Amino acid sequence: MSTKWSKSYLFTLRDAPADAEIPSHQLMSRAGLIKKVAPGMYTYGNFALRAIRKMETIVREELDKRGCTEILMPMVHPAELWQETGRWKKMGDGLLKFKNRNGHDFCLGATHEEVVTDYVRRDVKSYRDLPVTLYQIQTKYRDEIRPRFGLMRGREFSMKDAYSFDANSEGALKSYDTMYDAYKAIFNRLGVEFRIVQADAGAIGGSKTHEFQLLAEAGEDHLMVCDTCDYAANVEIAPSYGGNAPNASHVDVITSFKAGSEPKNWHQMEAFETKGLKQISTLAKSLQMKESDLVKTLFFSANSGLDPADKDLKPFAVLLRGDDELNPIKLKNALGLSHEPLMLTDQEVKDNSGAWPGSCGPVGLKMPIYVDEGLVGRENFIVGANRDAEHLKNVNFGRDFKAEKVADLRKARVGDLCPNCKKGHYKSYRGIEVGHVFYLGTVYSAAMQANFLTQEGESKPIEMGCYGIGVTRTVQASIEQNHDKDGIIWPMGIAPYRVHIVALDPENVEVMQAVEIVARDLESRGHDVFIDDRAERPGVKFKDADLLGLPVRINIGGRGLQNGEVEIIARKTKEMQKVKLEDAVERASSLIRSLFPTVKA
Repeated sequence: MSTKWSKSYLFTLRDAPADAEIPSHQLMSRAGLIKKVAPGMYTYGNFALRAIRKMETIVREELDKRGCTEILMPMVHPAELWQETGRWKKMGDGLLKFKNRNGHDFCLGATHEEVVTDYVRRDVKSYRDLPVTLYQIQTKYRDEIRPRFGLMRGREFSMKDAYSFDANSEGALKSYDTMYDAYKAIFNRLGVEFRIVQADAGAIGGSKTHEFQLLAEAGEDHLMVCDTCDYAANVEIAPSYGGNAPNASHVDVITSFKAGSEPKNWHQMEAFETKGLKQISTLAKSLQMKESDLVKTLFFSANSGLDPADKDLKPFAVLLRGDDELNPIKLKNALGLSHEPLMLTDQEVKDNSGAWPGSCGPVGLKMPIYVDEGLVGRENFIVGANRDAEHLKNVNFGRDFKAEKVADLRKARVGDLCPNCKKGHYKSYRGIEVGHVFYLGTVYSAAMQANFLTQEGESKPIEMGCYGIGVTRTVQASIEQNHDKDGIIWPMGIAPYRVHIVALDPENVEVMQAVEIVARDLESRGHDVFIDDRAERPGVKFKDADLLGLPVRINIGGRGLQNGEVEIIARKTKEMQKVKLEDAVERASSLIRSLFPTVKA
């Protein structure tokens, strides 16, 4: 059945709430799709709910056809399950924890790896029970420090999470590829522009992972995309050395220098005064050098700061080219840390190096030193002397200090060589992460003793993968990507209704008869219809129609009917065509087909 505005609960707003910072949040609020209950928590109006349900239908269809099984797990989790994997502490305040009346600890489910692993370990005993992939569409809760951007960074949200269980890594990677293909099909059906990028596993863990990113200017994620091939990566992990491996002999000099083997072009190290030159920019200007020719030293602690019992500072230093920016995710991964390292305070730098920041360097440090690959092959460079207002020149790796490790530690930049094709270069995009696939291996199954007997009778932990799609997040991200100054432009795949019929003269019997006939015929072809039958001026109705953004609009009024005509408008292009009333359904259906070819009309 079609839905009439007069019978629906829909209230649009002229202005967006003050806390709505990005276009999609503003438009969803103005269009009556969401209303805030508390920071990060919203009530979904009927339009939003219809879009969410359509998104869920697409997800279910694509997963079910690939042999996945839907289940539903609880939102409330006992602490014991999270303690088995160590994430009760590791997730910190991101988990909303509470006690029941008996004093037992629980949390609201931020994710369901522990619960699903517990579910499977109770039943799966043999290789004959594998493989299996389970999924659910469930509410999640993450206690965000600063919820913002509406459904983009909310505390409570709807998510599809799936989990694969296999007998070996080959099977697990096959399951990963199956879900990867399912995700491509899902986002193609939505009718949105997206990229698949290599990514960091973060708190979930695992060794292989890809993000599905909707491209949008307001996206929180920074992507590096090759301008020649299909390679793309989150800037968190995008290789920044252009795919060219550092010269092995140069790396040996940095990490395992042998005394007496220094080249003849190495000069004697000397100190010189640099009073008032604490910044790379001012030092470079004073020395008439490029910032890229200088070397900067940064100081961190391997202590995560999350465990009160772990109070030791564990300082270390990182060397970068003067114009480069450190990538904390790469540093975390290179050192095998569970969290991004904490930068030392100015006082901690002074206590551990002997100088205030701006005059520090690697020579004489009593702590591990890590070197970015961008410095490989550099000779006779300048660093801080670890004495205030003083620097050293002619410093060389190995002779003057030794490094623990050389790794790719800097943030990738536009123009860097693509590591995949080695022909193209990085271009920069903003993206919104809406899906993530992980190959977990045995991270959770080993910790929770989710084992099975192999064909040879050996007990082994199950190989796992996990796969998430932010359902409510995707709905808003689609709007963030598809809107204009007048309102939402719904992608056909999740539009709350495909057709918006505007009755310009709702008190005119002939007009309403024509509206009913067109709506009925459209519905017979599988198109859902929303009818604006309010007693409002046409200008008000047109403005609301643009705000709501349904793909196809049909204007039916008394004056037009006198000529036997109605108006059909495509919301995306705003192109209008006048057609005979008897041709309206066919022309509207044809327009729907052109907007989204997979729709059968």
